[in-house]
Amino acid sequence: MSIETKSGTRWTRTPARTRTRAVALAAVRGLALTFIALPGAVLCFCLSLVSIALVPIGIGIVTTPWVLTGVRKFADWRRLLAAEWGGVRIQRGYRPLPADANPWARTFGMLRDPATWRDVLWLPVDMTAGAVTALLAFVLALYPLEGFAIAAGLWRVLPDGYWYGFVKVTGQGSALFAAALGAVLLVASHWLTPLLLKTHFRLTGAILGSGRTELAERVRVLTETRRDAVDTSAAELRRIERDLHDGAQARLVAMGMDLGTIEALLEKDPAKARELLAQARRSSADALTELRELVRGIHPPVLAERGLGDAVRALALRLPVTVEVDVELPGRADAPVESAAYFAVSEVLTNAVKHSGADRIWIDIHHGEGLLRVSVTDNGKGGAAIGAGSGLAGVERRLGTFDGVLAVSSPAGGPTMVTMEIPCVLS
Repeated sequence: MSIETKSGTRWTRTPARTRTRAVALAAVRGLALTFIALPGAVLCFCLSLVSIALVPIGIGIVTTPWVLTGVRKFADWRRLLAAEWGGVRIQRGYRPLPADANPWARTFGMLRDPATWRDVLWLPVDMTAGAVTALLAFVLALYPLEGFAIAAGLWRVLPDGYWYGFVKVTGQGSALFAAALGAVLLVASHWLTPLLLKTHFRLTGAILGSGRTELAERVRVLTETRRDAVDTSAAELRRIERDLHDGAQARLVAMGMDLGTIEALLEKDPAKARELLAQARRSSADALTELRELVRGIHPPVLAERGLGDAVRALALRLPVTVEVDVELPGRADAPVESAAYFAVSEVLTNAVKHSGADRIWIDIHHGEGLLRVSVTDNGKGGAAIGAGSGLAGVERRLGTFDGVLAVSSPAGGPTMVTMEIPCVLS
């Protein structure tokens, strides 16, 4: 029985009510995976086979990069669902391709990537065993209701010898046995339905996950992220040097020249000296503003003083669109992790404002199961993708330094959801 209690103005649900809601949600998700994802797996598998088969005659050289890119987007969408619906994290281990690669290089670069063949292998498994586990999650939650309906009188219109499970329904007595079986299945579904959905996602993760040994994959990821971190640091140092040289340094040099002129005019032309003093004061204020902006670009003071949540809120206030920020962080992550998450969010927001045409953005930041999770959703036109040369590719490299992952769901017409996860503990 479900009971609700009231404490002050806040209502709380009993575990039984919450459990029933979780079972219903798992059943609906199982149905959605069966009838929405299944056609996608069939289409992707057929197109992949045809396109790869056409490579020897040249047609596949043109079509294969487009088809395999679509397969990767479909797999990324399933990775996102696995994380959000099943709590199963599936690493994305595609090898990067040069932004200026020609169709030949892109085709054979993708075909030499083991992750490509894991995607292709996953598609037939998803349309068979994956579809069965997802459909069973829905059927097991719904099937007990048939037993109750039979006992309530449905048996009268059923054909002779109708079987409900292992109960042959011939009259009211056997219909009551069907209801008893339905009650047992209903109790079992409270545990088996979420378990079946979890099994579906674990099956997906077992195939889409890296086929290499954990150590070899770890070495590869560390090598790539170290190179990216070094390149990023070098580019950041060059940017700081350029900004100092062209901005604050030039103003300080001009101030020094003005002060020298003021010394020469102090007794000869006091009015001109006062004018130059005012100009030097303005130059000092401008130099201070530029230095503050430069420091904010390196490590925002609000991030160091008040943490990631307040830093993102301050960032959102400067955007020209409406932004809602929801933060649930019981503590603070290490400074490098907070900095990586902050600049990743900043880049995603910049992309959303520039390219999506959105007028509303939602940011959710929380921590659970040893992961800092950040999701940025906008109501724009969609079409965002992780690709070489894009801002999202840079975000993925930044997160990869901390073993973080990035997932993007951005169908044509929107909305776009960018989800970031970084393993960390909070102080």
